[in-house]
Amino acid sequence: MFALLKRVRRLMWVAGLGAFLIATGEGSSVALAGTAKAPGEAKRIVSIGGDITEIIYALDKGDSIVAIDTTSHYPPEAATTKKSVGYMRALSTEGVLSTNPDLIITSGNAGPPEVVAALKASSIPMIEIQTPETPEGVARKVEIVAEALGVKAAGDKLAQDVKSEFEGVAAKRAKVTKPIKALFVLANQGGRIIAAGEKTSAEAMFALAGAENAVKGVEGYKPLNDESAVTAAPDVIVVMLRSDGANAGQLVREIGEMKGLGSTPAAKAGRIIEVDGSYVLQFGPRAASAAADLMGRFYPELAGKAPASNPPAEHQ
Repeated sequence: MFALLKRVRRLMWVAGLGAFLIATGEGSSVALAGTAKAPGEAKRIVSIGGDITEIIYALDKGDSIVAIDTTSHYPPEAATTKKSVGYMRALSTEGVLSTNPDLIITSGNAGPPEVVAALKASSIPMIEIQTPETPEGVARKVEIVAEALGVKAAGDKLAQDVKSEFEGVAAKRAKVTKPIKALFVLANQGGRIIAAGEKTSAEAMFALAGAENAVKGVEGYKPLNDESAVTAAPDVIVVMLRSDGANAGQLVREIGEMKGLGSTPAAKAGRIIEVDGSYVLQFGPRAASAAADLMGRFYPELAGKAPASNPPAEHQ
């Protein structure tokens, strides 16, 4: 695959401009656009996607980043020292290009589509990476970024470390004899819970942590009414914290007061877990650690700990 990337970069250099989409297997793809640069030449990178930013820093190339998006929370220095180009799904062409980048690397979730198309049509080299939310997908993502930055050896090592960590998670997961049902709450919008359905990052992380998604029959992040919450009957509820922790405890209290979710086995037992969304959902180099941490909270008995819980709230 990397030999193919090199040939495509050469073709792009000869052609001047262009856009290519390369399928790399198992649901992965890399889109290349713009005037190609040799690996390692980029000095002003715009990194779009928290997973991409984490990888670049893990490869010790953080100094080459000039701007990031608002989903890039880790490492903390990225959010405090780099210019922001806004939310990954609501980019503006002018906002990105005004940072004077010489390379744009973005996850496949960037948008809106017309802005992504405009960026690809510009003369700035752009790499758009889409990989599955699996151990193999994370490792492949690392390898692709490392190849683009001219640090293949470091990328190979980091990818192998990622694979090894996931193997450790799999060994622990094999000890789970009865998977629990978990429900992920993204937000509470005016009393309407937004929950993770099928084909979401939350569902993928639940699977890695040895749990089943309690929400069936819907895809994406969708509102969950009281009846559906009762039917889901989760054993544990996972709620997303802001990266700064400013909303700590808020969703836990709100869920406890709800007619639907508040009457589920998880809420009655006080098994509502708060997690940093950027840590659990982004599938960067820390994904295996996130899965292991979540598994430890789902199955504390595997580590000889008491179940993680919050005191049940009183219901009206």
